[in-house]
Amino acid sequence: MASPNREPLVRLVKRSSIPLWQSILVRVAAIILSLLFSAVIITLITKLDPVKVFTSMYNGAFGLELRTWNTIRDMMLLLCIAVGLAPAFKMKFWNIGAEGQILVGGIVSAACMISIGDKLPTALLLIVMALISAVAGAIWGLIPAIFKAKWNTNETLFTLMMNYVAIQLTSFMVDVWDKKGSHSVGVINQTTRTGWFPPIAEKQYLLNVIIVLALTVIMFIYLKKTKQGYEIAVVGESENTARYAGISVKKVILRTMLISGAICGIAGFIEVAGVSHTISVNTAGGRGFTAIIVAWLAKFNTFTMILISLLLVFLDKGAVQIATDFGLNEYASEMVTGIILFFILGSEFFINYKLIFRHSNKGGKA
Repeated sequence: MASPNREPLVRLVKRSSIPLWQSILVRVAAIILSLLFSAVIITLITKLDPVKVFTSMYNGAFGLELRTWNTIRDMMLLLCIAVGLAPAFKMKFWNIGAEGQILVGGIVSAACMISIGDKLPTALLLIVMALISAVAGAIWGLIPAIFKAKWNTNETLFTLMMNYVAIQLTSFMVDVWDKKGSHSVGVINQTTRTGWFPPIAEKQYLLNVIIVLALTVIMFIYLKKTKQGYEIAVVGESENTARYAGISVKKVILRTMLISGAICGIAGFIEVAGVSHTISVNTAGGRGFTAIIVAWLAKFNTFTMILISLLLVFLDKGAVQIATDFGLNEYASEMVTGIILFFILGSEFFINYKLIFRHSNKGGKA
């Protein structure tokens, strides 16, 4: 007769840690499996050669020099936002308001280009735009932080609602600057290119890369090597422990959200001055939400975010190219992206947990 306290067949146990090589191996295996599964789905549904489909995806992201630089450009913008979210998320302050922080940073950048673009040298104008964009994003991030620190409000809902306020503010400013009644600012300073990022070594987006990689390195050092980074980690683990250790939780929340909002504001500056040269409600383009995936998958390691940002942008560019090359609708092409993301996200389960199976008794008794 079986014992009523018999051990279950499978137990789920949270890992205390996992060697780096094992976590890399799990993620690589997930990507390989996702590609194999995608190949099967492609063959069954579209009757297309999966090798040609994957080749098309690669060509969409890296097929030409222009495409390669466009991929790098979009990757850098996504990485910048993820870097901005990293300190807040590590503190377990769920900053869902990156979209709004990007928009307000973009608004003030556009305002500088329109109002004082002809009054300052380009280098000084770009510095002013960057600083004001950082301040605008920091203030936008500080508002929900104050309410969280003082009244323990729900930061997820608060930051999300701030996005909608920023969208309406952007719409208002676009109408203010619109002189043709088209509800669009158009390309700002198209003739003079005042306030635009200058090419470096004949590469249009190289300055984007320099700025974002500098922020990536600085944030890595800040989170890993500084006292403030340590305080962020402690508050994220337990606010009670932080208070017991003499850390001012309110101060850490306010300071961290200032930094998080400022970097997202700089992302708005990069988008307006270094990419689109205009401002609209679509300036953020949903990247504030995609960056959440980047930050979470990277475990707030900004160097790991580089690879994940590249992967997500590659998938996005590849999906567009598949639709173009094979006449597939957007749903079919994005299905491949969804499958790959599902496997990558699923791999995190096996990194954080392990399955322990019950060993059978040699005597035949359970």
